Amino acid sequence: MADSDWNGIEPGSEIPVSRRRKRAELRRRRNRRRMTWAVAVGAVLLGAATSYAAYRLNRADTGASTVLPGHLPVFAPPGSLDLSSQLAPVTSLFGADNMSVALLDKETEKWATYGGDVFDTASIVKVDILSTLLLQAQDADRALAAEERDLTTDMIENSDNDATSTLWTAIGSAAGLDKANQRLGLKQTRGGEGTVWGLTQTTAVDQVRLLAAVFGDKSPPNAESRSYVRHLMYHIAPDQDWGVSAAADTGKPTALKNGWLQRSQTHLWDVNSVGRMEKNGRTFYMAVLSNGAGTENSGIEFVEQAARSAATAFAKSLSRAVTS
Repeated sequence: MADSDWNGIEPGSEIPVSRRRKRAELRRRRNRRRMTWAVAVGAVLLGAATSYAAYRLNRADTGASTVLPGHLPVFAPPGSLDLSSQLAPVTSLFGADNMSVALLDKETEKWATYGGDVFDTASIVKVDILSTLLLQAQDADRALAAEERDLTTDMIENSDNDATSTLWTAIGSAAGLDKANQRLGLKQTRGGEGTVWGLTQTTAVDQVRLLAAVFGDKSPPNAESRSYVRHLMYHIAPDQDWGVSAAADTGKPTALKNGWLQRSQTHLWDVNSVGRMEKNGRTFYMAVLSNGAGTENSGIEFVEQAARSAATAFAKSLSRAVTS
């Protein structure tokens, strides 16, 4: 199956058998409500896809990063610390893998970055989908329905793809996501075409902007919405606790969302990780995006080594600035 036909399901993202059995009874109780709710949403949003045409991406099925149409290559925010030298040992070790890293220090609002390519989101887009749903609910002056809470919990904590596909339709697919992202301050993110939410295109800097909107005190999502996203990101399934959390101080929890996807044409892996973490007493919003890994495990190792090197270098740079 070509990547352009991919329906959003990531190889390897299924919940392990033992955990599926534990959740089976709960899922059976949800199924009837979920089906009724999804049918109703589909009827309301039937025409939403037509407004997406302006955002289609002209990209070959190579798994390579692309530049979004109508945009210049992505540049780092002004004054960013360039992490090229600090990450050179990591990038040289992993050869041809492509990678981009961005960090924002909560206190000083200073940035550190490496690379500027555009990447497939895979499952990290689920934070964006949730944020969009919450904004739409705010606009309608309503709370999330019980079914929506079930779906969003499954989507973030367990990275459930069926729940994500239902919510992707609910928000209006790419058109709904892109509209919300304008309010959230994202500048280089475009929703995946049709049902392929996992091929949404983004940059590391934009993912950090999203984290800042979710965790900051002044952003379009209200306090209740931000608290809800934070709660889910702090309670991901234990088997998905990898990525930028590897760079955090011992004993300090990380609000986390990871994404992983094997491209069908190249058989190489997209492996991404975003989150809020603490390093040397500082709070960082961090995104590490990559493609081209030969295996899922090597991609995870690549991301974690990059996260450790980047967070350590940024924390040291900020400390030197304080003492100088």
